[in-house]
Amino acid sequence: MSNEPENARALAPVSARIVLSSDDIDRVITRIAHEIIEANKGTADLVLLGIPSRGFPLAQRLAQRIAATDPTLDPSAIIGQLDVTMYRDDLRHSTTRTPVPTRLPATGIDGKVVVLVDDVLYSGRTIRAALDAIADLGRPRIVRLAVLVDRGHRELPIRADHVGKNLPTATTEKVRVHLSEVDGENNNEVIIEATA
Repeated sequence: MSNEPENARALAPVSARIVLSSDDIDRVITRIAHEIIEANKGTADLVLLGIPSRGFPLAQRLAQRIAATDPTLDPSAIIGQLDVTMYRDDLRHSTTRTPVPTRLPATGIDGKVVVLVDDVLYSGRTIRAALDAIADLGRPRIVRLAVLVDRGHRELPIRADHVGKNLPTATTEKVRVHLSEVDGENNNEVIIEATA
């Protein structure tokens, strides 16, 4: 007989499927980069703020693709990292990851077009926390949201402006994003796991 608690066995993944491969992620990043340029009518006053942990490498990839269309643009000049840990509304109820430094571009965010970048949009609570964090850091002209995956189940009135893939899910399913910058070499995919 197993020593594993019965409820732990009930939550063990019973099936997993890849919904975005490495090539799919590359295509999605390219498409979102072009959408951002089009919505912004160029690259002027643009800032990409990635939300750790996987939003930041996605923002870096987007900055590289955007810079590829504008040879005068230094991708590192438009990239930043926005930690939202201390702005979350669930700090009392769950363990949180260790905060990481928030880093803004040298030009700041005042009067800029800020695009928040995250991997998965779910309840909307992380983005609400990001908006609170931005309000403490400056006053952008516009704030937009770009996500790799929108899985639905919103708890707040938040929507993404740029979506890599809309992925209808059940609340019992898990969406796992693997990126080589965080998860190791050649590990770029999005997986959906169903639990029993």
